[in-house]
Amino acid sequence: MERDRSRTMNVSMENSSFHSSPPQDRHGGRSRWQNLRTSAATRIKSMSFMPKWFILASVIGVIAGLGAVVFYEALTLATHFFLAFLAGYQVPTPAGEGNSLGSATYIRAWAIPLVVILGGLISGFIVFTWAPEAEGHGTDAAIDAIHHNPRGIRLRAVVVKIIASAVMIGSGGSGGREGPTAQISAGFGSLMARFLDLSPEDGRIAVSVGIGSGIGAIFSAPLGGALLAADIVYRDDFEFEALLPGLLASIIAYAIFGAVYGYQPLFVIHGGYNFTHPMQLVWFAVLGVVAGGMGLVYSRSFYCAVALAQKLPFTRKLRPAVGAILTGLIALWLPEVLGTGYGWVQMGMSAQLDHLPLYILLLLPFARIAATSFSIGSGGSGGVFGPGMVIGSFTGLALWHLLQPWAPGIGHDPAAFVVVGMMAVFGAISRAPIAVMLMVGEMTGNMSLLAPAMVAVAIAWLIVGRSDDSIYRSQLRTKADSPARRLTFGLPLLTTMKVADIARPAVLTIKSHTPAAEALEGLRAAALPGAPVVSDAQGTYVGVVSTSHLEQFVSSNPNAEIDGAVESVTAPMPVSAKLDVGLEIFLQSGLAWVPVVDDDRQVVGVLSASDLVRGYNKVLDSRSGYAYNITSHALAIEARVGEGASVAGHMVRDAGLPSGCALVWVQHEGVRSRVQGSTEIHEGDVISAIVAAEKARDFRLLLRGKENSKKA
Repeated sequence: MERDRSRTMNVSMENSSFHSSPPQDRHGGRSRWQNLRTSAATRIKSMSFMPKWFILASVIGVIAGLGAVVFYEALTLATHFFLAFLAGYQVPTPAGEGNSLGSATYIRAWAIPLVVILGGLISGFIVFTWAPEAEGHGTDAAIDAIHHNPRGIRLRAVVVKIIASAVMIGSGGSGGREGPTAQISAGFGSLMARFLDLSPEDGRIAVSVGIGSGIGAIFSAPLGGALLAADIVYRDDFEFEALLPGLLASIIAYAIFGAVYGYQPLFVIHGGYNFTHPMQLVWFAVLGVVAGGMGLVYSRSFYCAVALAQKLPFTRKLRPAVGAILTGLIALWLPEVLGTGYGWVQMGMSAQLDHLPLYILLLLPFARIAATSFSIGSGGSGGVFGPGMVIGSFTGLALWHLLQPWAPGIGHDPAAFVVVGMMAVFGAISRAPIAVMLMVGEMTGNMSLLAPAMVAVAIAWLIVGRSDDSIYRSQLRTKADSPARRLTFGLPLLTTMKVADIARPAVLTIKSHTPAAEALEGLRAAALPGAPVVSDAQGTYVGVVSTSHLEQFVSSNPNAEIDGAVESVTAPMPVSAKLDVGLEIFLQSGLAWVPVVDDDRQVVGVLSASDLVRGYNKVLDSRSGYAYNITSHALAIEARVGEGASVAGHMVRDAGLPSGCALVWVQHEGVRSRVQGSTEIHEGDVISAIVAAEKARDFRLLLRGKENSKKA
């Protein structure tokens, strides 16, 4: 079958004007690049999990470490220019970054809001001119890419994120530096997935590892960063496949960042902390309750600001400046809301904020929530991880000052409450409690607080868990909600079929040196929505070009070659892949068709949505039912309701299904939906169910029609 398909495609290629031989010296560099890409992709795909991820995670770790250095320098430069030079204000710094107390007062108070507004204007202009997807906090965008298109993070968005975030935070906007660093390494993971044509599963791991290693590097917390790679993707689940690659990438990123700035923890707790009496846990439990509530206030306030900003009646480029106006006004009264705020956290740990009136201490977490919501929620660029921990530290500090005069056993130093507050507030609202708890422990160089922290974090997590809130709205609840796993579970027959079984020959392929106008003419003549693009010399897959995109490209570049219009984000479908992988690639592409390639990246066909549906139904019709073991006692079964089946025409609750049988999906007239008791079953419907092993035969017989029952 594959031999016939290849011959058909070769004939169409030879008869097309798109395959004339180009001058080899002109395109030799491009050919060498394609050869390198093909060779690297082939080698990586042939490796088992551990050797493959030893290489990939090491490369991601190097980029994460270097990216953290680049952003740290950019942020330092921006802070010196905007706040120190223009506004005459020195921000305090944590112990790991100099332990400066900063300016005691504003020298030019009138300049503070002006500088913050200037940063908002510049940040908004940069983001919405060159990469609108870089607005807001980058970690959420990276999580969304993991679930829907791990190959889709543009390098332009990464560069824009670095510059815009440095300007926004450096000018006094309330934001964290984890979002930009996470997007740098996650963006490289996405680039790696495109360059090496990684499978969707490997692409997700690459972006997850990028997030964790980038954040772990910038916070000098490699273990927490590695755990974050696996913990942050889901609200109530864990991505175990990312854990080991995350460990390697995080330690490499940390080693590189530490080689430049040192390996000391970000914060220092003077005198340490000793857990000596169970009564202390009571007050940390109280902190957990308050932290859970504060986390909910943070998340809801932030997304309320996002919704309000989207309703503003002027261009998106100006929205961050509006948020900056409000942040600047708050900062005139409370300088603690400016920038990252890590220096103020250190001062809180060191009891250097004890002189502040109690009402100011109680206002600080709310002021920081408001400033972050205005700065980042309005479309400004920055992270929400860092502000979440600052909010938590202010929450712990305020509660300690409330309790200290009368609460027995609470201690005479606020440091423990400051640290545990950081863990509890953001650990709960980020839905990554274990990772955040370990990260804060590494950031303070003190693991003695883990016992009281576990109490506070657990209670805060339970409070937040009663709602559907998370600061990262792109998180899915569990793996079962992942598009890839949902498809595999809902359509189990996919795992038995290969792409090669249903792919068809490509009508047209286009070489990358072809003039764009000529390629457009060929696509129109063939009435195609697009075609694969291959390299000039080797004929290896380069990308795809769509007719609609090419029309726009030709109108502005009439004499250009087609390579400027090629979209490389679309992953080719391996001809040897199972259809569960193929369908995921297809859905991520956003196209009506996807190219199919062999192990040498030669285009051997295409696959469309209609091909996939026809192939699936054909195989389903050839079987009376399909089943695979979930456990030794249960099977997942997919079968079609036969003509004359006794269950047809009945609602599920009245269908007389055997005990130990749970219907999950029903496909009626091509539409799949979850099964409820009121769902009506029709002849020809496709049913997916979980059935007790001893009831499997009874279930199949119940779905069969009269003819199949006679055969049985």
